[in-house]
Amino acid sequence: MTKAVNFDGFLLFDGGMGTMLQAAGMKAGELSESYNIQRPEVIEHIHRAYIDAGADVVTTNTFGANRYKLKDMDFSLDMVIRRGVEIARTAAGDKLVALDIGPLGQLMEPYGNLSFEAAYEAFREQITAGTYAGADLILIETMSDIYEAKAAILAAKENSSLPVICTMTFQADGRTLTGTDPLTMVNILQNLNLDALGLNCSLGPEEMLPLIAEVLRYSRLPVIIQPNAGLPKMEGNKTVYDISPEDFGRYGRSMAEQGVRILGGCCGTTPEHIRALKKALEGLKPVDTEVKRITAASSATSTVVLGEEVKIIGERINPTGKKRLKEALIKGDMDYILREAVNQKDNGAHMLDVNVGLPQIDEKALMVRAIKEIQGIVSLPLQIDSVRPEVVEAGARICSGRPIINSINGEEKSMAELLPIAKKYGCLVVALTLDEKGIPKTAEERLQTAERMIKKAAEYGIEKEDIIVDCLVLTASAQQREVQETIKAVRLVKENLGVKTALGVSNVSFGLPARGLLNRTFLAMALAAGLDAPILNPMEEDMISTIKAFNVLSNADKDSKAYIKAYSAAEQKPADSGAMSSRDLKKVIIDGIKDEAASLVKELLKESSGLEIVDNYLIPALDIVGQRYEKGEIFLPQLIQSAETVKRAFEILKDNMNAGSGSDSQIEKGKIVIATVKGDIHDIGKNIVKILLENYGFRVYDLGKDVPIEKVVEKTAEEDAPLVGLSALMTTTVQNMEDTIKALRSSCPHCRIMVGGAVLNESYAEMIGADFYVKDARESVKVAQSIFGK
Repeated sequence: MTKAVNFDGFLLFDGGMGTMLQAAGMKAGELSESYNIQRPEVIEHIHRAYIDAGADVVTTNTFGANRYKLKDMDFSLDMVIRRGVEIARTAAGDKLVALDIGPLGQLMEPYGNLSFEAAYEAFREQITAGTYAGADLILIETMSDIYEAKAAILAAKENSSLPVICTMTFQADGRTLTGTDPLTMVNILQNLNLDALGLNCSLGPEEMLPLIAEVLRYSRLPVIIQPNAGLPKMEGNKTVYDISPEDFGRYGRSMAEQGVRILGGCCGTTPEHIRALKKALEGLKPVDTEVKRITAASSATSTVVLGEEVKIIGERINPTGKKRLKEALIKGDMDYILREAVNQKDNGAHMLDVNVGLPQIDEKALMVRAIKEIQGIVSLPLQIDSVRPEVVEAGARICSGRPIINSINGEEKSMAELLPIAKKYGCLVVALTLDEKGIPKTAEERLQTAERMIKKAAEYGIEKEDIIVDCLVLTASAQQREVQETIKAVRLVKENLGVKTALGVSNVSFGLPARGLLNRTFLAMALAAGLDAPILNPMEEDMISTIKAFNVLSNADKDSKAYIKAYSAAEQKPADSGAMSSRDLKKVIIDGIKDEAASLVKELLKESSGLEIVDNYLIPALDIVGQRYEKGEIFLPQLIQSAETVKRAFEILKDNMNAGSGSDSQIEKGKIVIATVKGDIHDIGKNIVKILLENYGFRVYDLGKDVPIEKVVEKTAEEDAPLVGLSALMTTTVQNMEDTIKALRSSCPHCRIMVGGAVLNESYAEMIGADFYVKDARESVKVAQSIFGK
């Protein structure tokens, strides 16, 4: 029988499982989950040690128990999970058992092969088995991809009634591997109906402190923190961590004093760390934090907060009145839609409205496809725009961020259909001030409609901050008197309800000449009344200029910095900054539009050689993308998307070379062998390295994961490869990496060796005899270029 979980007081989780298994003799290459079947007494002993140290919760030994990581085991996934829960239950006594769910070890679409639906199914298997076995709560942990975290959370909420906690793992730059920052994490996760959220792994407690402050600033949920015991280092052949139990306890108390309620440990922590943490919390009561309540939409890597300055919702992906877009939607021409998305982003949109509704198409399927592809290349939050609830739900489910639903209205049917969707998927909603009687004629009546909708939303558990009121723009040509009522209604809503507002600005000018003049004048009036998020065409320069000027005059653009940057004669965009023609191959690569890149390469081949295209377009474009990645202007998804776009271009070039009976070797820059070392089953990092190296023109021989030493040596010698890349994510396999390096030095003394992985650093790399340490895929490209010549 499951036990109730109390989140009101402090809740103390256990510490590292892998650390304890290594101390118990687990060898490199052994799967920790196999111990649930083959050595259950070891797992039970570890659980009991943490309970004896004072833990309130023990975490099952099922972190990697999924269909991808355990596919080669001799026993079933269900059995591994069931035994993991049973062992923990036996050891826990009257304490709690958390079903441990880790990442699947696959890259998610669009930059990997794992679809959202496949990820959901894999997590569903784990959740169902663990719930049936009797876990008390579900811990989804060490997530580096917010999209994967969302799939896991939905699987947990839809297949279990247990409390759900989710933690993500951040790098030293303050973002996850795929680029999510703390605010974005909180804004997305806390609105998916979790019970607690927070951080674990990768960093020690000291490195986590600034991230914790940011999470506590915005989280309405209890916050969980499980740091590593500092940073790893090698002492002989052993990995040790540099934070003592006493220091760990001291940091834990500091976190609790800031407002953290759930604490525990990750890599390197032991029962002694948990005992010290328990002691450090003695006499301390949970601290209530003052949460900053915001109205914010998110993509996977950025958050747009309404109310700080005017935020533009781009309206171009909406077929109303757009013949060319209608044609593209009917033909399934996704490149046209993606160009519209990129162009709006480049011209100042902060969010994008996505409407694909036409009677002659499968709107639901196209909405899903459009959202998947748009969020793969543009890091802006999306607004899902449809009159059909099933389309809205499909879009909200597949969205990697926190979208806006456009829209609900005051009709009972509309609210009953759409508010549950908004609540389930944590969306913001645009509330139109109309009901069964139509659009109210007066501003006061529109205010009353908005108020009623806000109260109804509260009945579904939707906060006031999650409502954006649209007071509805009517046409001056037909309803001239109502134009002023809209402006008045915006002011009344802002003053009386304290919510954010949106308007479809260009509606005002339908049927009249000089529409741009009317639009920008009406926009200025609405902004002065309190409009937060105009829905407009960002390619209309006069509209954007009006907003930039308003931001100065309203004191939103501090010191007029953005205005000066935009209009100072000295400020010129560099030629490669995105101001290029949409038909420029470099720009297409930077934006990640794959099909268009292929067609442009075919055109260029009529007048240029394959090598010229590589040197003049492909590599320079990737260099620009790499520079933006290093500056934190874009993140891993965009980096990989651009690399995949170059891959599509390379395919055309190679086909052309082969068709002309030539050799594609002239466009390849050199041979590289890469592998995850023996005993290590993790290969996400290696796969990213492969993608980038291949698309810089290097021929990569990927030997996979858990690769025997002799296979690495054999392939390196066979290809006479000047460069070898080795990856390891587990501390237990660093020794195998060192042994592989020694073997390569003996048999292939000419080759250079670069190493990478979460457990490595510069000193590790030097200690085990590597030539280069690469912290990420971009660094591997630099190493390769230094070896082969740029």
